Amino acid sequence: MSTSTSDIVIIGGGVAGLTLALEVADQRSVLLVRPAQDDKGASRWAQGGIAAVLSPDDQLEDHVQDTLIAGDGLCDEAAVRFTVDHGPQAIQWLIDNGVPFTPDPDPSARYPFHLTREGGHNARRIIHADDATGRAVVDTLLDKVAAHPNITQRSDLTILHLLQNTSGHCLGALGIDSGGNLHHLLATHTVLATGGASGLYRHTTTPAPSSGEGMMMAAELGATLCNLEFQQFHPTCLFDPNGPAFLISEAVRGEGGHLLNEAGERFMLALDARAELAPRDIVARAIDANIQRGTLGHVWLDVRHLGDTNLRHHFPTILAHCASRGIDITREPIPVVPAAHYSCGGIATNSAGATDVPNLYAIGETAYTGLHGANRMASNSLLECLVYARSCALHLLSQPQTAPCQLSEALADRPIDAYIKVDRNALDELRHAMRSVMSQHVSIVRSEQGLNSAHAALENMAENLKALDPERQHPDSLQLGQALALAQLTTLAALRRHESRGLHYSTDWPSAQPDSQPSRLTLDDLPNARR
Repeated sequence: MSTSTSDIVIIGGGVAGLTLALEVADQRSVLLVRPAQDDKGASRWAQGGIAAVLSPDDQLEDHVQDTLIAGDGLCDEAAVRFTVDHGPQAIQWLIDNGVPFTPDPDPSARYPFHLTREGGHNARRIIHADDATGRAVVDTLLDKVAAHPNITQRSDLTILHLLQNTSGHCLGALGIDSGGNLHHLLATHTVLATGGASGLYRHTTTPAPSSGEGMMMAAELGATLCNLEFQQFHPTCLFDPNGPAFLISEAVRGEGGHLLNEAGERFMLALDARAELAPRDIVARAIDANIQRGTLGHVWLDVRHLGDTNLRHHFPTILAHCASRGIDITREPIPVVPAAHYSCGGIATNSAGATDVPNLYAIGETAYTGLHGANRMASNSLLECLVYARSCALHLLSQPQTAPCQLSEALADRPIDAYIKVDRNALDELRHAMRSVMSQHVSIVRSEQGLNSAHAALENMAENLKALDPERQHPDSLQLGQALALAQLTTLAALRRHESRGLHYSTDWPSAQPDSQPSRLTLDDLPNARR
């Protein structure tokens, strides 16, 4: 067992974690724990771009209003204005750091970089690096992080839980390496940038999505979780049951792609005046309804009319990937299906990323800031990562520089033993069952009966896990227990929301309630949950 100390430990190496590390490292020591494989995080797979008011023809107030409309009454307007107001500076920070955004080829353009439009936006305000914006941003920032002498990276660790003292303060985290050795990572401030909870579902837009482990680690220390029921399903994930997940960017529809049913007819025109550019919840439900009525298991996204040259210019990554899967998007439509994409809820934080737990912060998708409300608008996610990472950095740098607490101050660790015998196949079966239940009953369209069935099934799975590993000593058992607990809390939040709003659509409660508020849950809402 080893112990390390730093001023700030950041768990997660996507855009939020990398941005925070760079913004504080000149003045603080940083330990950044990130996956060994760069493609595991959701940031790298973000295709469309980053929303911000950049063109002189656009207005901050328009971006605010578009976001509030998409959030369907549950946005925190102060958080929306804070995010939108700080958006242009965040983009300029990326430009100054060398992110290769796509230039606008029009010499008369009012802004030097190409801006596209996506669902819910009333203007072109999405800056992008072709159709691989997340990869471009992550690669650029990662190069900067690797060169910074005050940032130590650990890509050999899996974080299991957070450390806390008797006063309730977070002291850092406990990690385990591939050899089964434990590592105590002590820090004055601990920041979670661990992503969302799409991994609770069978179909996702990320090949290796997180299952909300960071959310549950915070909840185990007493943090509040908000709006877990608002899980966004991206309307257009490539349909290929035998291949890995792959997102077909919102920008494809932004540039004029058409959604077609099995008969080859556009169906969005009759449902919403914005057609394919309606917010994602509307488009995802429409696609789901057409899939339920059909026999193919998917709908079509047709871009053939956009032309070969245009497609190769704007969507080279999508064109190449589809070609590798046997689909020529210049000649045939793309089979698409909705898939779990983004968690609008998460760990409740303020504008500096601070949680209910002293010295614990959360940024990025794992956090709930109030920006997204009941539905996230396209390309506001990377914007949130940037704005709140930079805001968190300013706050942390304003705090007195004190030495990390000692390990002796931590509450007793739960026993962890990577070498105990545990039925791995049984654990895999439980995780598969959890994902199946969540996809069937807690996804795009929900019912009271289905949610109650899910609640009972998840409770039974938790009991089965307890029988397999009573103390959750094995790391895999511990992480599966965290995922199951979050799935139970998500289902409970859905059961308590007696309305349809944003991403949450209930067949039993099809109308919206006039006094709707964000949901708030803690681990105490699960009677049998472990602290």
